Amino acid sequence: MKYLSTLAAAAALAALTSPAMANMELAQKKSCLACHGVEQRMIGPAYKDVAAKYKGQKGVEAKLVEKVLKGGKGAWGEIPMPANPQVSEAEAKELVHWILSLK
Repeated sequence: MKYLSTLAAAAALAALTSPAMANMELAQKKSCLACHGVEQRMIGPAYKDVAAKYKGQKGVEAKLVEKVLKGGKGAWGEIPMPANPQVSEAEAKELVHWILSLK
């Protein structure tokens, strides 16, 4: 019985942490972390700052997905964000959803 409760606790913990780790892994795989930190600004803004800036704004996910895919300039300063052709639209949606969930 104790084994089952330990197993259930481990499964619950994995369910809570896996999506965040999967998205961090996707950000690493797609080279996002070369310019962005999760908590600290690098060349581009920190992901937590992006989440705070856009918190609660309607339609922001689609706007940010577009920016991930096509690049942009001006929202965070003069350094442009390049287009990311290595990122699919589905991956961009997953990344943006993860970024906006950060606190």
